[in-house]
Order: sequence, then C-alpha cells, then structure tokens
Amino acid sequence: MVANRDGILDDIRRSQGRDGPIDDQRAAELRARMASPTRNLLPARADLPASEVIDLFQSMAESVFATVDRVADMSAVPEVLTDYLKRENLPAQVVMAPDPSLDDAPWSDQPLLEIRRGVPQESDMVSVTSAPAAIAETGTLAMFSGADHPSTLNFLPETHVVVLPVDRISKNYEDVWDLIRQRVDAGEMGPNERMPRTVNLVTGPSRSGDIEQTLLLGAHGPRRLHIILVDTDETA
Repeated sequence: MVANRDGILDDIRRSQGRDGPIDDQRAAELRARMASPTRNLLPARADLPASEVIDLFQSMAESVFATVDRVADMSAVPEVLTDYLKRENLPAQVVMAPDPSLDDAPWSDQPLLEIRRGVPQESDMVSVTSAPAAIAETGTLAMFSGADHPSTLNFLPETHVVVLPVDRISKNYEDVWDLIRQRVDAGEMGPNERMPRTVNLVTGPSRSGDIEQTLLLGAHGPRRLHIILVDTDETA
C-alpha cells in the first residue's frame, strides 16, 4: 500500500515538473493559503434577499426532480412526512439519523410511523436526515458525515427525506465552505476532527443518462429525494 501511494505521489510530482517534495517556501505559501482561503467567483443568480433565496433553492431543487414541502415549524414535520409516504405508497417505517435537531419534531403524534435511529440496512426503503447546509444557486444539499449523520443514509435507501430549516440555506458554495471552517474553529466537528470526513453535495435524486441517453432515476442512489423546508423565526 505504501509503495502504491509513493508511486501515485511521484506521478503527481512529475506532472508538475518536480522530482521531489515541494520546497519550504512553497510549503509556507500553501499553509498560508489554507489558513486564509480566498473566496472564488460568486454567481449573481443567488445574490438575493433572504426570502427569495429560499424560493430560488426550492425552484432549483424541483428542477432536478426533487420534491418539496414547506411547513411553518417542526411540529408539522411528522404529519407532512406521513402524508408523503402515503402519497408515494411507501411503508411507514423509516430509518432516521441520530441527529439531535430532529428531536424537535413531535414524532409520537404519528403512532403508525415506525422510526429506527442509526445506519440503514439493505431492507430499509426510506431514510430521514437533516442537512447542516444547502445551496440556493443549484438547489443542492450539503451533508457532513459524522456520528449524527451516517453517510449511508444519503445513498442506500430508495427514498431520502431531508428536513431542512430554511435558515440553513446559503446563497452559494463559498458560504458553505465558510460554515465548515467556522464549525471547525468552534470545535463543533468533534475533538479529533479538523474537517468532516466526507462532505456530500446532493443535487436531486440519483440519475443517469448513460444508457441510450435515457434519463434513469435511482441509478446510483435514491430514486426519490423529498425535502421538507421548515420556516424559522427569521422567516416567520
């Protein structure tokens, strides 16, 4: 394994015209860049008032085959989720992320809804998670792996339901990376974590047009992505 790694690194160095590790000056430049990252180009499309950013996110998400409900607060989420499962003829059994933010919903109000917290199994058809961030410019969800959000919940079940407070919707991708850095600096990623192990950027349900250019949903992950937008005090 070490030999393979060294070979890969040697190939990268040769492609950059180097025959060894970078010198101290270049290393210092890279460390400075990582310590004070510069923001990339920002699309004008998402430079909107907060209320319009939410509308843009919903419009962009729906344009890539996600479905969206919007509720006034977390108390409405269990009923809306149950109605969605009925509407799609899906079972009333879900595997849910052990995310404390989801505890604010009164799940016991829906006694027929069976919830198991943890990682999904192959037999699980519906997963429910939150998302720490979303991007309005493309209708994308940003999900950070961790103890409260196993990444397999994003990909294994055929249907993925995401409960998203609207104050987590950012205008652009650069805002999301700033959020990650802020959470790292605040120690919110865990005692030994400098960054999330994985950042999954999910734009609509899984799809592919590789076979005869025919769009197929659920090619490499969920065939359905349903987003429940939850209004917050800032949007009330």
